[in-house]
Amino acid sequence: MLTKILVTLLVIAGAIAYLRRPKVASQPTASQLGQRIVFKYLAFGIAVLALLGSGGYWYWSWHEGNQVVYVTIISPASASKEIYQVRKRELQSDAFTTVDGLKVRLSNQERIVIADTPPNMR
Repeated sequence: MLTKILVTLLVIAGAIAYLRRPKVASQPTASQLGQRIVFKYLAFGIAVLALLGSGGYWYWSWHEGNQVVYVTIISPASASKEIYQVRKRELQSDAFTTVDGLKVRLSNQERIVIADTPPNMR
């Protein structure tokens, strides 16, 4: 969150600095043209890096959310154990939805165990 705020402030500061610079009416010198070209390439590079970073983060988040995990519900009242396959994005604190579409709500007494691999059935 702090990074998003800092990047936003940096973009705003860059836009203000760009808009407030004095307009030169005469022909620019070769060194000024070179500086402009470098500035344009640098701005383009930063924009490309920001887009690649955002796309990479979105893909990682999507990939992690679609990962299937095994949720074991252990009920102390009935001494039973049930195992479900759930996508990570469907897990909540008091409920989850299985891969098959079954919505399961948990009570306060039930204990859950989340594993990446199927637990041994005994």
